Amino acid sequence: MDLPCVQWQNHVARKWSSLHAGMREIFPSLVDVDDIFKYGLSQTTHSDLDFMKSVSDGYLMKKDPEQAVKYREKGNSHFKAADYKVATLHYSQGICFAPSSSEQLSLCYANRSAALYHLNHYQDCLADIERALKAGYPSHLSHKLQDRRTMCLNQLCKKTTEDNPSLCSNGKARVSASNVRICPKVTIDYNLEKGRHLVAVERIEPGDVILTDRPYSFVLIPEIEETRKKDARTELFGTQHRRCHQCLAETLCPVPCEGCSYSRYCSVRCQREAWEEHHCWECSLEADLMAMGIIAHLALRITLKAGLKTIQEARQPVTNRHEEANGLINPNPCSDEVDPFASHYGDSYMSVFHLLHHISHQSTAVRFLYAITAAALCMKLSEAGLFLVSRNINKHSSANSPLPCGPKEEEGDAEQSSEQWLLGSTILRHMLQLRCNAQAITVLQDKEVENSRVQSQQEIRIATAMFPSLSLLNHSCSPNTTLVFSTVPADEGCVEGLADISISEERREIRGVSVTVRAARVISPGQEVLHCYGPHSSRMVAKDRQRLLQEQYYFLCQCEACSNPDKDEEANQPGVKGRPSEAGLLCFKCKAVVKKSHEGRFLCSTCSYQTTSAEVSNKLQEIRIVLEKAVHLMEKERPAEALQLLKQTESHSGLMLAQTHPLQGELADATARAYATMGEWKKAASHLERGAAATSSQYGEDSVELGQQLFKLVQLHFNGGARSQALAVIPKVRRLFLLHCGPHCPELLELKAMEDCLRG
Repeated sequence: MDLPCVQWQNHVARKWSSLHAGMREIFPSLVDVDDIFKYGLSQTTHSDLDFMKSVSDGYLMKKDPEQAVKYREKGNSHFKAADYKVATLHYSQGICFAPSSSEQLSLCYANRSAALYHLNHYQDCLADIERALKAGYPSHLSHKLQDRRTMCLNQLCKKTTEDNPSLCSNGKARVSASNVRICPKVTIDYNLEKGRHLVAVERIEPGDVILTDRPYSFVLIPEIEETRKKDARTELFGTQHRRCHQCLAETLCPVPCEGCSYSRYCSVRCQREAWEEHHCWECSLEADLMAMGIIAHLALRITLKAGLKTIQEARQPVTNRHEEANGLINPNPCSDEVDPFASHYGDSYMSVFHLLHHISHQSTAVRFLYAITAAALCMKLSEAGLFLVSRNINKHSSANSPLPCGPKEEEGDAEQSSEQWLLGSTILRHMLQLRCNAQAITVLQDKEVENSRVQSQQEIRIATAMFPSLSLLNHSCSPNTTLVFSTVPADEGCVEGLADISISEERREIRGVSVTVRAARVISPGQEVLHCYGPHSSRMVAKDRQRLLQEQYYFLCQCEACSNPDKDEEANQPGVKGRPSEAGLLCFKCKAVVKKSHEGRFLCSTCSYQTTSAEVSNKLQEIRIVLEKAVHLMEKERPAEALQLLKQTESHSGLMLAQTHPLQGELADATARAYATMGEWKKAASHLERGAAATSSQYGEDSVELGQQLFKLVQLHFNGGARSQALAVIPKVRRLFLLHCGPHCPELLELKAMEDCLRG
């Protein structure tokens, strides 16, 4: 989803092929962003916009009363079946499709309030009752809402305040309202080889917070249908339906955008902030932005947040004649300052504007695709009559200032043309930067399987963001830091009619998305602070990591893990991190360790049994297919069949896996899940211990992955009444979550509750 849709990519590729040779020769020689955009704009025609419209017409982004009726009726069906959560999700879809002040909107709000009441979400229920009445709910039915309102107020008055004031409503840690905090134990350094980077000036202990940053801007990633086929009940509801598009907080009852059916928010506050910052421009172009991809969308959003005046200020000192060899533009070549942008970090636009764009490294095809996309987007904005018109609309603008709703007649064509060029060139600049500087925001999310006794989690990517200060950290395949993302909603305050049930001033602070960087191990003075861009030494061998980093980030990684070929060779040995598919194999005949020879064959030194890499890969693939079938059976509530399938795997695979092999860990984890689903907690715990051993071998004894495995082990011991075993594991889990996630993570709260219960 980061790149434009395939149809648009193919269209641009055909456009490039149709250019005459002279024009194709000119483009690769262009190394200035402004020149590249001018070229793209000169080659973009209205036929390109027509093609884009034919693609974007396939996305349902407009208000549609018929869709609202359909989703309300689906919600009613689930409500009658007492499936209130799914009913709420369908009602929410109906609310987003219903036009403002329509009868369908009022009916959907009223029905959702009923579902929320049954879910014990009383304040949300009250809010929906007020919205239904405001939207014109039929007067002859209003007594139902009044009765429900009275019941909610009674329930809230009975409820005692149990919330921990140090936590927000969704259990996440509170974060400071400031956008960035850098630990005083580190400093920003600069050299031509590494650019700006963080270096420790004092000893940093494991678990110490090094950096807290908020994104300058981000875009939520819609969850595509292919990733949600397993659970037909929730197939319709992905990330874009369950999270606020402004702060990414989870929400069951979103507040819709009044202009489109796509954007939705956790509160009126987030709705208003999004409109003022970017959505007033984006609302009519949502379908086009979906087709153009996340990179183009985020580049536009960064540009809109900055505003024309700020962009002009950022461009003013730039002189392209003095561009450094590594792509950093020096605005003052006569200055003695080592790094002219050392102070540009945090939430300032300057820190974003001067990130490296690596034009000279990016392929001609990518540059042309981005240039045409930026030009088409700019022309779409022009067609819609949306211009910045010399304003600086951003977060500091007055909420009462008029928003752009069309071109100003008094502005001349020349000024609009100049503004269009500046807007498009800036969008293109950020698209090029984001290819190397974008950061994925990831969270652990529960897999919702109906009637399952065991909850499993998966890491999902929910947004792509630009974190200016996080960009200071260089890459290592074996990093000395760990990252945790938080998504904390903004509280609305009191619901009308609840004068005695208020929310503290502390809880009215602005929330949002943040990332916390902690030390994963001791960082000594003089050592650089590093984090992993994706390819990690525990998941991939050096040559593959280096290839991926070279393709996306344009550098040859020479970190400690990549610079030690002997250590990488050790990955052929069982139980050593680095080669998950080939480490930890045992001879099928005698169960001795097999080693990979230089010829690429696997040889047993005990009985001389040997096999090829292709045969090993096929056997591993067979095991993985069986594993996927077993997981699918468990999701279909057939754990006994899944267990039988898993037991047969080892004896019929023709390949033996050591207990430390990563795939063995997955098999043990699946077996534990099957036993737990059947209520056999002791057997489940025994298998999960095997899985934890494999996890420890692959990721390390201090890894967050091991912490997550041991956390599940504590839950199994707790459910099985194994008091001493649970209490023995709890300190290990607590240490790992404190190290990686900090003292306020939800897992530590649950761990404390289990420990108190066991000791009590």
